[in-house]
Amino acid sequence: MNYRIVLRLLALIQGAMAVALLASAAVAFLPGYGGWGQPAVLGLVVAAGIALLLGLALFLSAGKGPQPEIYRKEALTVIGLGWLVSSLVGAIPYLFAVPGLLPASAFFESASGLTTTGATVFLDIESLPRPLLFWRSLSQWIGGLGVVVFFVAILSFLGSGAKVLFSREYSGSADDLFDGKMKVGAARILWLYLALSAVCVGLYRLVGLDWFDATCHMFTTIATGGFSTRNNSFADLANPAAEWIAIVFMVVCSVSFLLQLRLLRGDFRPFLARSAEPAAFLVLLALGTVLVLLARATGPGVSGEAEAGGLFRSTVFQVVSLATTTGYSTRDFAAWAFPAQIVLLSLMLVGGCTGSTAGGIKVIRMVVAFRLMRFHIERAFRPHLVRPIRVNRRALSSDGLQEITVFLLLALAGLLGGCLLVAFLEPSLDPYSAFSAVLATLFNTGPGFGAVGPVESFQALHETTKLVLGLAMILGRLEFFAILVLFAPSLWRRFS
Repeated sequence: MNYRIVLRLLALIQGAMAVALLASAAVAFLPGYGGWGQPAVLGLVVAAGIALLLGLALFLSAGKGPQPEIYRKEALTVIGLGWLVSSLVGAIPYLFAVPGLLPASAFFESASGLTTTGATVFLDIESLPRPLLFWRSLSQWIGGLGVVVFFVAILSFLGSGAKVLFSREYSGSADDLFDGKMKVGAARILWLYLALSAVCVGLYRLVGLDWFDATCHMFTTIATGGFSTRNNSFADLANPAAEWIAIVFMVVCSVSFLLQLRLLRGDFRPFLARSAEPAAFLVLLALGTVLVLLARATGPGVSGEAEAGGLFRSTVFQVVSLATTTGYSTRDFAAWAFPAQIVLLSLMLVGGCTGSTAGGIKVIRMVVAFRLMRFHIERAFRPHLVRPIRVNRRALSSDGLQEITVFLLLALAGLLGGCLLVAFLEPSLDPYSAFSAVLATLFNTGPGFGAVGPVESFQALHETTKLVLGLAMILGRLEFFAILVLFAPSLWRRFS
């Protein structure tokens, strides 16, 4: 392990955290936003100071000397430790601003923001100070592409090692970047992210949201995070036009940003290929919408919505929100017909596309898993059959297939292990609520069903449970490997 590069990168990440925290504190300057005397501002400033001091200490600890290359071990270490430390620092403002809030609850909320999960321990969100609400939303926007990705886009000293860092943080393939230039490609994604953000906030403002709500909801829409400034999410906005805007941007931001850049350059091949991930994702959205709509239309209590024309819109909104792992709500979907809930749970599990801000297992992995199962079923009666598993007309290597298989096994183990832990920690919680709580946090969806549904929160859970679920969010956001490798002793051997 080359500790110099690890310490320097962790220091820079904390520097980014400090800037974001101070920007949130500056919101108090605006008229009617509470002023500098409120505890939330003090908490944000203290957190920024701690981030700066920690960053300075890490940078000085790295010592002087030429900048070394970053390899796989260092990249995984930076990402794993970076998210853990940032979640701890991001929890500090909540402790200052909310009387009686315990550290595990603050960590849960902070991790939920940075991992773009959207689960919350607060019931009365509107009572939170506006600077804290701004930080809560901004943390999701930062976490959408990841603190590390922002730095890959603007730092030149990473060299070829940036490719390793980007691939692990971004959940995509760095080989698809244009011109083979890592920093240029990452910078293009950053510009696309900023452009989508600008368009989104402008449209929200155009349909009647004030600047604060428009900005905060833009942050969490683009990041597919789901935090809202309102207690009942989009339901309290009562703005159908805003709902349609959210639907469009949730879908767009759940498709690989690399593919979007190709589309802007006139390259439609990834979208037209027979096995393209975005095509499969759109089919899942359409199929999910039809199934949920049928389940709701045949169930009780929808006549009012149907007459007002809201049944279709609320169904599309909720299907897109949960399939993209955003977690917004316009209705209490936990009270919908049970078949509709099962469809929504399945969509939460799958999630969006690789290389996007969405969570979940990712569509392409499910496509590959389905093809692999079909191949082995066929081999049961044709044992000499040899056929490569292809995605977008490219044959996957045996290493690629093995990595997908291991990931799916880790996801299953994480889900079952999390359910077992929650069952022991929360013996009074019903199995359905416990399962959905773990699924919603591990796959970064946000609200679950039952006791942790969209009109509820995670507030009633034990503090130890919140700590476990907070760690599950980070584990799922980093797709297991970047956290699990931190516990491998061989990782920490000194670089030679």
